[in-house]
Amino acid sequence: MRARRQPSLTLRATLAFSVVAMLAVASAGMYLYETMKGAVMTRSDHAVLARLDHFRKLLQYDLTLTTLQSSPQLFENMLDSEDDIFIIAEPGKPAVIMVNPLHAPLPEMPVVQANRPLSVADMRSGMLDSGVPMRAATVEAVSRGKTVHLTAAHIAVKEMATLAGFRNRILFAVALAFVLTAVLGYVLLRRGLRPLRRMASHAAAITPAQLDSRMDNRDTPVELQQLGEAYNAMLDRLADGYQRLTQFSADLAHEIRTPVGSLMGHCQVALRQPRTEDEYQALLASNLEELERISRMVESILFLARADEAQAALNRQTLDLADEMQRVTGYFEGLAEERDIALHTEGDARIEADPLLLRRALSNLVANAIRYADEGSVIDVRVVESARHCRIEVENQGPTLDDATLGKLFDRFYRGDASRHQSSDSNGLGLAIVAAIMQLHGGEVTVNQPTSGRICFGLVFPR
Repeated sequence: MRARRQPSLTLRATLAFSVVAMLAVASAGMYLYETMKGAVMTRSDHAVLARLDHFRKLLQYDLTLTTLQSSPQLFENMLDSEDDIFIIAEPGKPAVIMVNPLHAPLPEMPVVQANRPLSVADMRSGMLDSGVPMRAATVEAVSRGKTVHLTAAHIAVKEMATLAGFRNRILFAVALAFVLTAVLGYVLLRRGLRPLRRMASHAAAITPAQLDSRMDNRDTPVELQQLGEAYNAMLDRLADGYQRLTQFSADLAHEIRTPVGSLMGHCQVALRQPRTEDEYQALLASNLEELERISRMVESILFLARADEAQAALNRQTLDLADEMQRVTGYFEGLAEERDIALHTEGDARIEADPLLLRRALSNLVANAIRYADEGSVIDVRVVESARHCRIEVENQGPTLDDATLGKLFDRFYRGDASRHQSSDSNGLGLAIVAAIMQLHGGEVTVNQPTSGRICFGLVFPR
């Protein structure tokens, strides 16, 4: 089943920004709408209260009910084109003045006493069948000794029309904000994400033959510069790894071709004519030596492969370095005596390490020192401690090496001089294995020449 394609980051960010802008404009519009609605309704309340207060004073001092009853048109003219309500009536009697063009029902209202001032709290709300709100109040007035009730109400038809128009403008502004934010956001995001598209195009064009190509981060935004630098650093690592792999493959083919070619040559020569039993035994012994060399090479290559892929599980134990040095130098004592070389150990410490791997790394260094040390010299194997690390040093007297050669000693299959190539028991992987073992332990292997003719290898274990 084909997976559904996820929307692009540009589209999702555009929609998110648009929704945020729409909500912001809508919130501001609703606030303004409610504020305006409250102001309009408060203004109409004050108009109704002012109307009631005005007529209460007129009835008290100037007008009489008889005069008002004879002039009903006066109130209709006063209300102008408004559909407002105004009623004057004595309690329990028909209304003297009745202005209610819409015949709207009035809400229940308390009667404000004649001697009490009016306030907005005396107003009551009602609703027409059409949904238009109404605000009304009833007050008591005294006219020539008679008590009358004045009722005034305002039907907010014009106010609702004004508010409806304002609300429509808010809705239009919200829609416009959404559209403008979506369009501008999409354009700006497309422009801002150009470095990502350029990086994708650059990555798609990368091939093994173009690993030296790097992305230009000069016009990249600050937020993406770290990504661009990490991308170029990744290409650096890939190029270095590919170069090492290519060189390793070439060296491996060369190293294996030599013993295989030797085996084939020996066999071809032996098959050309009958040989004696001693000659066949000598041939088999020679071939066995070449096969053992190939076996050691394959074993070393497999170890390096497991170390590169972090597949080697360390069995860390607390080790006494004095014992370990004695164990390794004792193993190589016979080989050293053949070249009249003395092995000297010094120092002691305790570290956490894999015993088998430590012995292999130290053995490789001692074997290397015996192979290339001057005859009749001394090889020093010592422990140097500090607060930050523990260092095992193997120092011998031998030929002086230049800086270029020192930098390549830990490369796979590297052998610095002709004597190394002629050594049948050296395949150029011993020091590379030492470096891999130290990497697994989180340490490092170092090499330096403290004086002319002296070379010192060090296994550095962090505390």
